[in-house]
Amino acid sequence: MTKRLIEPRGRGFLLFDSHPGGCEKIVGDMWDRVAPAIPDTKAERRPVALVIGSSAGYGMATTIAGIRRYGLDGVGLCFERPPTERRTATAGWYRTVATAELAAKAGRDWSFVNGDAFADDTKEQVLDLLAERFGGIDYLIYSVAAPRRVDPVTGQTHQSVIQPLGAGYSTKTLDVSGDEPVLKEIWVEPGSDTERADTIKVMGGEDWALWVDALSDRGLLRPGFTTVALSYIGSHLTGPIYREGTIGAAKAHLEETALTLNGDLAGVGGRAMTSVNGAAVTQASTAIPGIALYVSLLRGVLGEAVQSPLQQSVELWDRLTGAQALDLDDQGRIRLDQWELHPRIQEQVTERWEAVAPDTIGDLVDIGWFTAEVHRLYGFDVPGVNYGAPSEPDLPWPTPTE
Repeated sequence: MTKRLIEPRGRGFLLFDSHPGGCEKIVGDMWDRVAPAIPDTKAERRPVALVIGSSAGYGMATTIAGIRRYGLDGVGLCFERPPTERRTATAGWYRTVATAELAAKAGRDWSFVNGDAFADDTKEQVLDLLAERFGGIDYLIYSVAAPRRVDPVTGQTHQSVIQPLGAGYSTKTLDVSGDEPVLKEIWVEPGSDTERADTIKVMGGEDWALWVDALSDRGLLRPGFTTVALSYIGSHLTGPIYREGTIGAAKAHLEETALTLNGDLAGVGGRAMTSVNGAAVTQASTAIPGIALYVSLLRGVLGEAVQSPLQQSVELWDRLTGAQALDLDDQGRIRLDQWELHPRIQEQVTERWEAVAPDTIGDLVDIGWFTAEVHRLYGFDVPGVNYGAPSEPDLPWPTPTE
């Protein structure tokens, strides 16, 4: 593929192509914003991590923060589309290329695997890498948001859905199908018992537990092994469609799985937890009705005080390594969302939610900020990138360092 101009063309929140230079700049800027911690001079080796979902959102932020701040070695796993004759690669492909380059320059040993995290052959590939390169693992971060999963035992395909439970739900949302986002009221039908069960199959804790079991069976869990699955609770404004809906049922299953894994890991002195992160603009979150509006209103209240996934990921690693107190809630969860759910902040967001209307949306919602954040997911609207110059989209997947 030859160099060409790459533009942000698409429908709504979905863009057809990604910009390699913009994705590289985003990763580089994130890297530069992380301050390395004081190294542990008594440590015999660097810790090893496996991050599942390492190319986007909180998974990517956790990967970059862990490498940069604590010098972790390890493996990142994601599922990205390579470049073709007609399309660029996905943004996660280019972000992974950039992350691998920075890790190598920093002298870190990182391999990145592109494959379906739910598939047995992918698990075997990753476990072989961990065994060959490191002989064991200290951390497993599980950050997976997927539309479907093939059960490795039955072969059945399960689809996740985003729907309320028990009753239908009417909510305000941003419609981005036209040239400009507009405010609309939509009705979402309730999910069935089957849809609830399927969503738990995809987004619950079953696959997380399978990963831990597979690592244990191969003897790769080091003493004190820690695993964390990333989760979200959110506001009462989005509760009916999220935490009280099909996705919320899956998140509850994720938290129940953590309790079970804690008992299973007692033999290696290990621990399993969920980390409840704050709201963010991600490719997964933009698909949830009402979330785009909610996050935009939250940004309107907090401005620059909104904590990015990178800031929260730095704090997560500080807590996991003991640099900060772990400070679990009464359900054993790490809470990184208090900045979002503070009562005073939620009160102000609620006031704006109730006041927003088609004729007031411009005063209460920063549409320009949200649109730019969505474009940044694909490497566009990044300061310092020359989008008028042709880019090379045909970048190879990074090979492991020797």
